[in-house]
Amino acid sequence: MKNNTIVIASDHNGVELKRAVVKQLAELGFNPIDLGPYTSDVSVDYVDFAKQLSSIVESGSAEKGILICGTGVGMSITANRMPGVRAALVHNLETAPKCREHNNANVLCLGSWINSDHINLEIVDTWINSKFGEGRHNKRLAKLDKSQNKVVFTNGVFDILHTGHISLLNFASSLGDKLVIALNDDASVRLLKGSSRPINSENDRKKLLESIKGVDEVILFDGNLPELREKVKPQVVVKGGEWTADEVRNRDSVPDDVEVEIFTLVKNYSTTNVLKKIKQAETWEKKSE
Repeated sequence: MKNNTIVIASDHNGVELKRAVVKQLAELGFNPIDLGPYTSDVSVDYVDFAKQLSSIVESGSAEKGILICGTGVGMSITANRMPGVRAALVHNLETAPKCREHNNANVLCLGSWINSDHINLEIVDTWINSKFGEGRHNKRLAKLDKSQNKVVFTNGVFDILHTGHISLLNFASSLGDKLVIALNDDASVRLLKGSSRPINSENDRKKLLESIKGVDEVILFDGNLPELREKVKPQVVVKGGEWTADEVRNRDSVPDDVEVEIFTLVKNYSTTNVLKKIKQAETWEKKSE
């Protein structure tokens, strides 16, 4: 499985530490793939190995990678030039979990000259067992990961637009070059929300969404989300809610090669709350003279 695979590479200064890390990963149940080099007797260029590993992570063939050189600096500089790669240079145990929690680092760079093997192995263990915190960090990472020709996909009813909807769409738009919205048609909304919904017709909802800056295409659909998503072929799927990316991927059958980004709901904003306020509001009629 891709989630279980970790690619690892070094230059000649990191071969011995790399060997220890490969052994550690295997003992922890991971599938380490050693890209070389396999001897420290011959000097090699760190750039070549960093590029090879980064291209594998960028392609999605592996979710994580580990790079090792004397200081880790050269490896981190090279790796971070690749789209979709977030390489963290880690020299201490404090940084190891933070670069995962805050930055969703998918490549760990170590310095064989900087720490003992024991400390470096502790850093590896902490890093691979730390998870991305999502939430407020998503929108910051979105500004790093935007790449050319990236299609972003989200879906919903979007019956009565409010601040929460606009914030989600702004976030989704920032992740790529084209934002496609799958909009539930009237029949599927009634199945989801009851016979009194939608308030606005599918045509009105579609026109409103198309008028929003950053929205490139709105497609009406009957509720069969996987089928439509297969036609659109997005690189990123955005969901609003309290779920994690893994929960959304499993629940909605999102393929492994598609990114899942979670937008934290804007507090106190929902269509249900808006409807409640409307029902509670006093009606006003102009009095006759």
